[in-house]
Amino acid sequence: MAATPLDLELDLTHAEAPFAHRLGRRIEEYIRLSRLDRPIGIWLLMWPMLWALWIASSGRPNPRVLIVFVLGTVAMRSAGCVINDFMDRQIDPHVRRTRDRPLAARRVGPIEALLLFGVFAAAALWLVTRLDALTISLAFVGALLAVSYPVFKRFFPLPQFYLGLAFGWAVPMAFAAQLGTVPRLGWVLFLATVLWAGIYDTLYAMVDRDDDVKIGVKSSAVLFADMDKLLVGVMQAMMLFALMLIGRQLKFGHWYLGAIAAAAAFFLYQQWLIRNREPGACWRAFLNNNYVGMAVFVGILLEYVYK
Repeated sequence: MAATPLDLELDLTHAEAPFAHRLGRRIEEYIRLSRLDRPIGIWLLMWPMLWALWIASSGRPNPRVLIVFVLGTVAMRSAGCVINDFMDRQIDPHVRRTRDRPLAARRVGPIEALLLFGVFAAAALWLVTRLDALTISLAFVGALLAVSYPVFKRFFPLPQFYLGLAFGWAVPMAFAAQLGTVPRLGWVLFLATVLWAGIYDTLYAMVDRDDDVKIGVKSSAVLFADMDKLLVGVMQAMMLFALMLIGRQLKFGHWYLGAIAAAAAFFLYQQWLIRNREPGACWRAFLNNNYVGMAVFVGILLEYVYK
């Protein structure tokens, strides 16, 4: 019996199905490798950038600059995750939390990872070229910080603060893009952001501390040892103080003070969560920092809306 057009169409559909399935699985692995399925890192990178843009523009950021920075944040965070996993592909299989990452589990090859990194880095580079020369110059410094961070984990005892430099570099870039310069206030906000990264990444490192000690990975959680909760509290107080100085210089009022009070309440909650150093609770404390960043941004936003 001769095949009908319908039979041929069904055969073609079945032949294409495995390719479509494989393609979907590759895309899924690339999303996992770049952490696009876990946006917490994007938000922790995004909030200080938004603080800086709103302050630098007195509450009226340039729409083009805002779009470039939002998209650039996503691209650079994704590129940073990919290159981090590439550098850690021999370490991650020995850490419980990271052993199922695509590179660690050998579901994605090193060459694929480098190509994916190149795509995200090229996208970020194209975006930043839409901005002025000073911001472009600062962007190259930020890219160097982000790419070199995985190396610093090998020997620097406090890589969380180096990560803070990389994550916080969007702050001076935002001031440069809006004002053409980075005022002293911008550097104080940058310092607050570095402290904040030290806080939440120490909480993050507390989750993996036992594994990190076994394999020799450096982290603030390992260095701080049983003084970890105290030193996280000291950093939390220093960050809040820096934010208060910024609010005082800008003559912010009760909206901003309320936001700082909310951030302080979230910090107290984080201290309660980590009281027993249980990894799951430390992870929840790390995630809770998203609300800290959101609270500060809402306070800044409302100051300019009702000023």
